[in-house]
Amino acid sequence: MNIVEIMTLGFLSEEPLCGYRLRKKMEQLNGYARTFSDGTLHSVTGKFVKSGYIGESFKVVNGRRLREFHLEPSGRERLIAELKDANGYMITDITKWSVVMSFLSVIPDEHSRRTVLRRRLALIDSDVRRMYSDGEGPINNDRLTDKYRIAISAIHDAEIEAERTWLKRELDE
Repeated sequence: MNIVEIMTLGFLSEEPLCGYRLRKKMEQLNGYARTFSDGTLHSVTGKFVKSGYIGESFKVVNGRRLREFHLEPSGRERLIAELKDANGYMITDITKWSVVMSFLSVIPDEHSRRTVLRRRLALIDSDVRRMYSDGEGPINNDRLTDKYRIAISAIHDAEIEAERTWLKRELDE
């Protein structure tokens, strides 16, 4: 399942939404650097209506016909399964991980939520710099000379340390 699909099910787990409001919530969560076209969202919602993950209803608002989507039980089950199984790029890519984290509350049991958090903690407790590789092995940030690259490396390291601290506190480790 891709990130647009997870966000679609995730936001619909909170409340029924029309396509426009759904797209706006996605942009708010993901930032405007990764906007989604109406066509992308239409494709996902159409596929999910056909699969029974979401339902749709129509109402008239200010004289206009508005299509609103809601999450079906099978869609909730699929979302929970995807969140529980988050691995690979879903936990290494910070944008994807942010989306996974944003909907972890949908997972009904604490044990499963903590398992996902432990997976992320194990990743960041490993050599995080290996995630930012040039294909030849980890990039050695200690050899950086450009002040802006040094700054972005320092900011990244501080973000990882803040997340590590939060995860350990959350997991009581």
